[in-house]
Amino acid sequence: MVQKGRAKASADIFCMQQQQLTPLTEDPDPESHGDHNKARKETSWDLVKTWFRANTDKGTERNLRLVLGVLGCPLAPIPLTSETNDHNILSIKNTPIEASSASYIIQQYMASTGCLKFQNSMKSMYATGSMRLACGPGESEGPMKRTSETGCFVVWQKSPDRWLVELVVAGCRVVAGCDGKIVWRRLPWLGTHAARGPHRPLRRIIQGLDPRSTALMFTKSRCLGEKRVGDEDCFVLKATADRAAISQRNDGPTEVIRHVLYGYFSQKNGLLVYLEDSQLTRVQVVGSATVYWETTIGSTLEDYREADGIMVAHHGRSVATVYRFGDAPGMHNRTRVEEAWKIDDIAFNVAGLSDDCFLPPEEILKCI
Repeated sequence: MVQKGRAKASADIFCMQQQQLTPLTEDPDPESHGDHNKARKETSWDLVKTWFRANTDKGTERNLRLVLGVLGCPLAPIPLTSETNDHNILSIKNTPIEASSASYIIQQYMASTGCLKFQNSMKSMYATGSMRLACGPGESEGPMKRTSETGCFVVWQKSPDRWLVELVVAGCRVVAGCDGKIVWRRLPWLGTHAARGPHRPLRRIIQGLDPRSTALMFTKSRCLGEKRVGDEDCFVLKATADRAAISQRNDGPTEVIRHVLYGYFSQKNGLLVYLEDSQLTRVQVVGSATVYWETTIGSTLEDYREADGIMVAHHGRSVATVYRFGDAPGMHNRTRVEEAWKIDDIAFNVAGLSDDCFLPPEEILKCI
Protein backbone atom coordinates (compact mmCIF):
# COMPACT_ATOMS: atom_id res chain seq x y z
CA MET A 1 0.00 0.00 0.00
CA VAL A 2 2.84 2.39 0.79
CA GLN A 3 4.47 1.57 -2.53
CA LYS A 4 1.29 2.27 -4.47
CA GLY A 5 0.80 5.48 -2.48
CA ARG A 6 4.19 6.72 -3.62
CA ALA A 7 3.34 5.79 -7.19
CA LYS A 8 0.04 7.69 -7.05
CA ALA A 9 1.69 10.78 -5.58
CA SER A 10 4.38 10.76 -8.28
CA ALA A 11 1.77 10.33 -11.00
CA ASP A 12 -0.23 13.30 -9.66
CA ILE A 13 2.87 15.48 -9.57
CA PHE A 14 3.74 14.56 -13.13
CA CYS A 15 0.22 15.38 -14.37
CA MET A 16 0.63 18.89 -12.94
CA GLN A 17 4.05 19.22 -14.58
CA GLN A 18 2.61 18.20 -17.96
CA GLN A 19 0.33 21.25 -17.91
CA GLN A 20 3.29 23.64 -17.92
CA LEU A 21 5.94 21.84 -19.98
CA THR A 22 8.07 24.19 -22.08
CA PRO A 23 11.04 23.43 -24.33
CA LEU A 24 14.29 23.19 -22.41
CA THR A 25 17.07 25.66 -23.12
CA GLU A 26 19.91 24.32 -20.99
CA ASP A 27 22.93 22.85 -22.79
CA PRO A 28 22.05 24.45 -26.17
CA ASP A 29 23.67 23.35 -29.41
CA PRO A 30 25.59 26.35 -30.81
CA GLU A 31 24.71 25.19 -34.33
CA SER A 32 20.99 25.20 -33.62
CA HIS A 33 20.21 28.71 -32.36
CA GLY A 34 16.90 30.18 -33.35
CA ASP A 35 14.50 27.41 -34.33
CA HIS A 36 15.91 24.49 -32.35
CA ASN A 37 13.14 24.70 -29.76
CA LYS A 38 10.27 24.58 -32.24
CA ALA A 39 8.25 21.38 -32.32
CA ARG A 40 8.87 19.40 -35.47
CA LYS A 41 8.91 15.92 -36.88
CA GLU A 42 11.95 13.95 -35.84
CA THR A 43 13.93 12.74 -38.83
CA SER A 44 16.47 9.97 -38.87
CA TRP A 45 18.81 12.41 -40.61
CA ASP A 46 18.64 14.72 -37.57
CA LEU A 47 19.76 11.87 -35.34
CA VAL A 48 22.51 10.84 -37.74
CA LYS A 49 23.87 14.38 -37.76
CA THR A 50 23.77 14.44 -33.97
CA TRP A 51 25.66 11.14 -33.79
CA PHE A 52 28.21 12.41 -36.31
CA ARG A 53 28.90 15.60 -34.34
CA ALA A 54 29.20 13.52 -31.17
CA ASN A 55 31.84 11.34 -32.82
CA THR A 56 33.84 14.14 -34.39
CA ASP A 57 34.03 16.18 -31.18
CA LYS A 58 35.26 14.09 -28.27
CA GLY A 59 34.33 16.59 -25.58
CA THR A 60 32.32 15.52 -22.55
CA GLU A 61 29.28 17.48 -23.71
CA ARG A 62 29.17 15.73 -27.10
CA ASN A 63 29.66 12.30 -25.53
CA LEU A 64 26.80 12.96 -23.15
CA ARG A 65 24.57 13.82 -26.11
CA LEU A 66 25.49 10.59 -27.81
CA VAL A 67 24.83 8.56 -24.66
CA LEU A 68 21.42 10.14 -24.05
CA GLY A 69 20.50 9.98 -27.73
CA VAL A 70 21.22 6.25 -27.97
CA LEU A 71 20.42 4.87 -24.50
CA GLY A 72 18.27 7.61 -22.98
CA CYS A 73 14.88 6.55 -24.31
CA PRO A 74 15.19 4.30 -27.39
CA LEU A 75 12.11 2.66 -28.85
CA ALA A 76 11.51 -1.04 -29.38
CA PRO A 77 11.69 -2.22 -33.01
CA ILE A 78 8.13 -3.49 -33.38
CA PRO A 79 4.85 -1.57 -32.95
CA LEU A 80 2.13 -3.16 -30.82
CA THR A 81 -1.20 -3.01 -32.65
CA SER A 82 -4.73 -4.02 -31.81
CA GLU A 83 -4.03 -7.27 -33.67
CA THR A 84 -1.35 -8.14 -31.12
CA ASN A 85 -3.14 -9.84 -28.26
CA ASP A 86 -2.67 -12.58 -25.73
CA HIS A 87 -4.65 -15.10 -27.82
CA ASN A 88 -2.05 -14.79 -30.59
CA ILE A 89 0.74 -15.35 -28.08
CA LEU A 90 -0.71 -18.63 -26.85
CA SER A 91 -1.84 -19.99 -30.22
CA ILE A 92 0.41 -22.72 -31.67
CA LYS A 93 -2.00 -24.35 -34.12
CA ASN A 94 -1.26 -24.46 -37.85
CA THR A 95 2.08 -22.69 -37.48
CA PRO A 96 5.65 -23.67 -38.49
CA ILE A 97 7.73 -25.42 -35.85
CA GLU A 98 9.95 -22.33 -35.33
CA ALA A 99 6.92 -20.15 -34.64
CA SER A 100 5.09 -22.71 -32.48
CA SER A 101 8.24 -23.28 -30.42
CA ALA A 102 8.53 -19.54 -29.90
CA SER A 103 4.88 -19.35 -28.77
CA TYR A 104 5.47 -22.12 -26.25
CA ILE A 105 8.61 -20.39 -24.90
CA ILE A 106 6.72 -17.11 -24.51
CA GLN A 107 3.90 -18.92 -22.71
CA GLN A 108 6.44 -20.33 -20.27
CA TYR A 109 7.94 -16.85 -19.85
CA MET A 110 4.54 -15.38 -19.02
CA ALA A 111 3.93 -18.13 -16.48
CA SER A 112 7.38 -17.68 -14.91
CA THR A 113 6.95 -13.92 -14.50
CA GLY A 114 3.39 -14.21 -13.17
CA CYS A 115 1.80 -12.12 -15.90
CA LEU A 116 -0.03 -15.16 -17.30
CA LYS A 117 -2.02 -15.21 -14.06
CA PHE A 118 -2.39 -11.43 -13.66
CA GLN A 119 -2.46 -10.32 -17.31
CA ASN A 120 -6.12 -9.26 -17.26
CA SER A 121 -5.57 -7.11 -14.18
CA MET A 122 -2.31 -5.45 -15.26
CA LYS A 123 -3.56 -2.04 -16.32
CA SER A 124 -0.66 0.29 -15.50
CA MET A 125 2.88 0.43 -14.16
CA TYR A 126 5.18 2.89 -12.41
CA ALA A 127 8.92 2.56 -11.77
CA THR A 128 11.82 4.69 -10.59
CA GLY A 129 15.47 3.87 -10.90
CA SER A 130 19.03 5.12 -11.04
CA MET A 131 21.66 4.72 -13.75
CA ARG A 132 25.28 5.23 -14.65
CA LEU A 133 26.15 6.10 -18.25
CA ALA A 134 29.50 6.12 -20.05
CA CYS A 135 30.85 6.52 -23.58
CA GLY A 136 34.13 5.39 -25.14
CA PRO A 137 35.84 3.88 -28.22
CA GLY A 138 33.97 0.96 -29.71
CA GLU A 139 37.00 -1.33 -29.87
CA SER A 140 37.26 -1.58 -26.09
CA GLU A 141 35.69 -4.67 -24.56
CA GLY A 142 36.60 -3.90 -20.96
CA PRO A 143 35.29 -1.29 -18.52
CA MET A 144 34.90 2.25 -19.74
CA LYS A 145 37.95 4.45 -19.23
CA ARG A 146 36.04 7.71 -19.56
CA THR A 147 34.41 9.43 -16.62
CA SER A 148 30.85 8.17 -16.32
CA GLU A 149 27.75 10.17 -15.45
CA THR A 150 25.06 9.21 -12.96
CA GLY A 151 21.37 9.94 -13.19
CA CYS A 152 17.87 8.80 -12.39
CA PHE A 153 14.66 8.06 -14.25
CA VAL A 154 10.94 7.54 -13.73
CA VAL A 155 8.61 5.58 -16.03
CA TRP A 156 4.82 5.45 -16.24
CA GLN A 157 2.86 3.10 -18.44
CA LYS A 158 -0.81 2.50 -19.10
CA SER A 159 -1.20 -0.77 -20.93
CA PRO A 160 -0.71 -1.38 -23.68
CA ASP A 161 0.27 1.69 -25.69
CA ARG A 162 0.63 4.70 -23.38
CA TRP A 163 3.92 5.43 -21.68
CA LEU A 164 6.04 8.28 -20.41
CA VAL A 165 9.67 8.46 -19.23
CA GLU A 166 11.75 11.24 -17.71
CA LEU A 167 15.51 11.05 -17.18
CA VAL A 168 17.93 13.45 -15.54
CA VAL A 169 21.64 12.87 -16.15
CA ALA A 170 24.47 15.36 -15.47
CA GLY A 171 22.00 18.26 -15.36
CA CYS A 172 20.33 17.28 -18.66
CA ARG A 173 16.65 16.40 -18.61
CA VAL A 174 15.22 14.13 -21.31
CA VAL A 175 11.49 13.44 -21.58
CA ALA A 176 9.67 11.12 -23.99
CA GLY A 177 6.16 9.78 -24.21
CA CYS A 178 3.36 8.20 -26.21
CA ASP A 179 -0.38 8.80 -25.94
CA GLY A 180 -1.23 5.76 -28.07
CA LYS A 181 -0.95 7.71 -31.32
CA ILE A 182 2.03 10.05 -31.15
CA VAL A 183 5.54 9.29 -29.92
CA TRP A 184 7.42 12.41 -28.94
CA ARG A 185 10.72 13.30 -27.33
CA ARG A 186 12.35 16.38 -25.81
CA LEU A 187 16.14 16.67 -25.87
CA PRO A 188 17.90 19.82 -24.60
CA TRP A 189 19.86 20.24 -27.84
CA LEU A 190 17.06 19.33 -30.30
CA GLY A 191 13.96 20.68 -28.61
CA THR A 192 10.62 18.86 -28.81
CA HIS A 193 9.81 16.64 -31.77
CA ALA A 194 7.52 13.79 -32.80
CA ALA A 195 8.96 10.51 -34.04
CA ARG A 196 8.19 9.26 -37.52
CA GLY A 197 6.44 5.99 -38.19
CA PRO A 198 4.06 3.90 -36.08
CA HIS A 199 4.11 4.33 -32.33
CA ARG A 200 6.32 1.77 -30.61
CA PRO A 201 6.89 0.80 -26.97
CA LEU A 202 9.71 2.25 -24.93
CA ARG A 203 12.60 -0.21 -24.93
CA ARG A 204 13.23 0.45 -21.24
CA ILE A 205 9.81 -1.06 -20.48
CA ILE A 206 10.36 -4.33 -22.35
CA GLN A 207 13.80 -4.95 -20.84
CA GLY A 208 12.49 -6.42 -17.60
CA LEU A 209 9.90 -3.94 -16.30
CA ASP A 210 6.69 -5.17 -17.93
CA PRO A 211 6.75 -8.87 -18.90
CA ARG A 212 3.41 -8.67 -20.71
CA SER A 213 4.70 -5.99 -23.12
CA THR A 214 7.84 -8.05 -23.65
CA ALA A 215 5.75 -11.10 -24.49
CA LEU A 216 3.68 -9.08 -26.97
CA MET A 217 6.87 -7.99 -28.75
CA PHE A 218 7.66 -11.64 -29.51
CA THR A 219 4.17 -12.63 -30.67
CA LYS A 220 5.35 -13.28 -34.25
CA SER A 221 8.88 -14.38 -33.41
CA ARG A 222 10.77 -17.52 -34.47
CA CYS A 223 12.93 -19.79 -32.36
CA LEU A 224 16.48 -19.87 -33.73
CA GLY A 225 17.78 -22.55 -31.40
CA GLU A 226 19.84 -22.51 -28.22
CA LYS A 227 22.75 -20.46 -26.93
CA ARG A 228 24.56 -20.09 -23.64
CA VAL A 229 24.58 -16.63 -22.03
CA GLY A 230 26.86 -16.46 -19.00
CA ASP A 231 25.84 -19.41 -16.85
CA GLU A 232 22.42 -19.80 -18.48
CA ASP A 233 21.41 -22.11 -21.33
CA CYS A 234 18.87 -20.10 -23.31
CA PHE A 235 16.37 -20.38 -26.12
CA VAL A 236 16.89 -17.63 -28.72
CA LEU A 237 13.84 -15.93 -30.25
CA LYS A 238 14.00 -13.51 -33.16
CA ALA A 239 11.36 -10.87 -33.97
CA THR A 240 11.76 -8.71 -37.08
CA ALA A 241 10.05 -5.42 -37.85
CA ASP A 242 8.15 -5.80 -41.12
CA ARG A 243 8.97 -3.78 -44.20
CA ALA A 244 5.78 -1.70 -44.08
CA ALA A 245 6.43 -0.50 -40.52
CA ILE A 246 10.08 0.26 -41.27
CA SER A 247 9.32 2.23 -44.43
CA GLN A 248 7.18 4.67 -42.44
CA ARG A 249 10.29 5.65 -40.49
CA ASN A 250 12.23 6.68 -43.62
CA ASP A 251 12.83 10.34 -44.32
CA GLY A 252 14.59 12.10 -47.19
CA PRO A 253 18.09 10.68 -47.68
CA THR A 254 17.68 8.30 -44.74
CA GLU A 255 16.37 4.75 -45.09
CA VAL A 256 15.98 2.23 -42.28
CA ILE A 257 17.01 -1.09 -43.83
CA ARG A 258 16.27 -3.44 -40.94
CA HIS A 259 15.46 -3.53 -37.23
CA VAL A 260 15.63 -6.90 -35.47
CA LEU A 261 15.01 -7.96 -31.87
CA TYR A 262 16.51 -11.04 -30.19
CA GLY A 263 15.37 -12.44 -26.85
CA TYR A 264 17.35 -15.00 -24.84
CA PHE A 265 15.08 -16.92 -22.46
CA SER A 266 16.49 -19.17 -19.73
CA GLN A 267 15.80 -22.88 -20.20
CA LYS A 268 15.92 -23.32 -16.43
CA ASN A 269 13.39 -20.75 -15.21
CA GLY A 270 11.88 -19.28 -18.39
CA LEU A 271 12.94 -15.70 -17.61
CA LEU A 272 14.42 -13.25 -20.12
CA VAL A 273 18.14 -12.92 -19.37
CA TYR A 274 19.39 -11.03 -22.44
CA LEU A 275 17.77 -8.71 -24.99
CA GLU A 276 19.43 -7.44 -28.15
CA ASP A 277 18.23 -5.30 -31.00
CA SER A 278 20.07 -4.19 -34.11
CA GLN A 279 19.16 -1.40 -36.52
CA LEU A 280 20.82 -0.65 -39.86
CA THR A 281 20.26 2.73 -41.51
CA ARG A 282 21.51 3.97 -44.89
CA VAL A 283 22.08 7.66 -45.65
CA GLN A 284 22.46 8.67 -49.28
CA VAL A 285 22.94 12.39 -49.88
CA VAL A 286 23.19 13.54 -53.51
CA GLY A 287 26.81 14.19 -54.36
CA SER A 288 28.15 12.32 -51.32
CA ALA A 289 29.21 8.76 -50.61
CA THR A 290 26.67 6.39 -49.08
CA VAL A 291 26.99 6.10 -45.31
CA TYR A 292 25.66 3.26 -43.16
CA TRP A 293 24.89 3.46 -39.45
CA GLU A 294 24.45 0.27 -37.45
CA THR A 295 23.30 0.54 -33.84
CA THR A 296 23.26 -2.57 -31.68
CA ILE A 297 22.00 -2.56 -28.09
CA GLY A 298 22.46 -5.59 -25.87
CA SER A 299 20.94 -5.68 -22.37
CA THR A 300 21.68 -8.15 -19.60
CA LEU A 301 18.79 -8.53 -17.12
CA GLU A 302 19.46 -9.65 -13.55
CA ASP A 303 18.12 -9.75 -10.00
CA TYR A 304 14.52 -10.77 -10.70
CA ARG A 305 12.30 -9.99 -7.72
CA GLU A 306 8.56 -10.02 -7.17
CA ALA A 307 6.59 -6.78 -7.29
CA ASP A 308 2.82 -7.04 -6.82
CA GLY A 309 2.99 -10.68 -7.89
CA ILE A 310 5.05 -9.96 -11.04
CA MET A 311 8.71 -10.95 -11.44
CA VAL A 312 10.71 -7.86 -12.44
CA ALA A 313 14.41 -7.50 -13.27
CA HIS A 314 15.78 -5.02 -10.71
CA HIS A 315 19.31 -4.70 -12.14
CA GLY A 316 20.68 -4.63 -15.65
CA ARG A 317 23.39 -3.42 -17.98
CA SER A 318 23.14 -2.28 -21.59
CA VAL A 319 25.99 -1.94 -24.06
CA ALA A 320 25.31 -0.09 -27.31
CA THR A 321 27.66 0.05 -30.29
CA VAL A 322 27.21 2.77 -32.90
CA TYR A 323 29.12 1.85 -36.05
CA ARG A 324 29.46 4.24 -38.98
CA PHE A 325 30.85 2.85 -42.21
CA GLY A 326 30.88 3.27 -45.98
CA ASP A 327 33.05 3.08 -49.09
CA ALA A 328 34.87 6.38 -48.64
CA PRO A 329 38.31 6.29 -46.92
CA GLY A 330 38.32 7.12 -43.22
CA MET A 331 34.57 6.70 -42.93
CA HIS A 332 34.65 3.82 -40.44
CA ASN A 333 34.01 4.87 -36.86
CA ARG A 334 32.82 2.85 -33.89
CA THR A 335 31.62 4.18 -30.53
CA ARG A 336 30.61 2.19 -27.46
CA VAL A 337 27.99 3.42 -25.01
CA GLU A 338 27.16 1.77 -21.69
CA GLU A 339 24.43 1.99 -19.10
CA ALA A 340 24.10 0.22 -15.77
CA TRP A 341 20.76 0.63 -14.02
CA LYS A 342 18.81 -0.52 -11.00
CA ILE A 343 15.13 -0.28 -10.10
CA ASP A 344 14.47 1.46 -6.79
CA ASP A 345 10.67 1.29 -6.72
CA ILE A 346 8.00 -0.30 -8.90
CA ALA A 347 4.26 -0.79 -8.65
CA PHE A 348 1.49 -2.07 -10.91
CA ASN A 349 -2.09 -0.78 -11.23
CA VAL A 350 -1.28 2.76 -10.18
CA ALA A 351 -4.33 4.56 -8.79
CA GLY A 352 -5.17 7.89 -10.44
CA LEU A 353 -3.08 7.36 -13.59
CA SER A 354 -5.45 8.67 -16.25
CA ASP A 355 -5.01 9.06 -20.01
CA ASP A 356 -4.49 12.79 -19.49
CA CYS A 357 -1.12 12.04 -17.90
CA PHE A 358 0.15 10.93 -21.32
CA LEU A 359 -0.95 13.87 -23.47
CA PRO A 360 1.84 15.26 -25.70
CA PRO A 361 3.13 18.79 -25.01
CA GLU A 362 1.14 21.62 -26.54
CA GLU A 363 3.83 22.41 -29.12
CA ILE A 364 3.48 18.88 -30.52
CA LEU A 365 -0.31 19.09 -30.76
CA LYS A 366 -0.06 22.38 -32.67
CA CYS A 367 1.90 20.65 -35.42
CA ILE A 368 -0.65 17.91 -36.02
